[in-house]
Amino acid sequence: SFDVEIQQTGERRPAWGPNPMGRLVILPSYFMMAVLTAAGRPTPSTEAQRAEAFNQTVAYTGPIEIVGDQMQTNVDVSWNEAWIKTVQARTFKFIGANLSLVSAWAPSPFEPTVIIRGILEWKREA
Repeated sequence: SFDVEIQQTGERRPAWGPNPMGRLVILPSYFMMAVLTAAGRPTPSTEAQRAEAFNQTVAYTGPIEIVGDQMQTNVDVSWNEAWIKTVQARTFKFIGANLSLVSAWAPSPFEPTVIIRGILEWKREA
């Protein structure tokens, strides 16, 4: 799942509907790869549809370091050029076989006056 929580109201809602699609791969060598998209996206055939598909995608990779309850990714490749050579820190916790990753509070990329955080829950497959 991929939810957004609004700091001002405490409201939590699905960012991309109830069933986003994605994979998170964490290797024993402390390297991660993540791809997440909104479910049900149509095949884009126009520039506007390609832009919308891009805005419903997150993808990045890099070596990770575990610091306390944070997984810190040193981003080396990203769908968002602004993330390259940054550290993306996520608070993590295990809920049964699932992994919860929570971002820091930050301005929404779509509504900069609204402070949000992302809450992703990944289901273990292997």
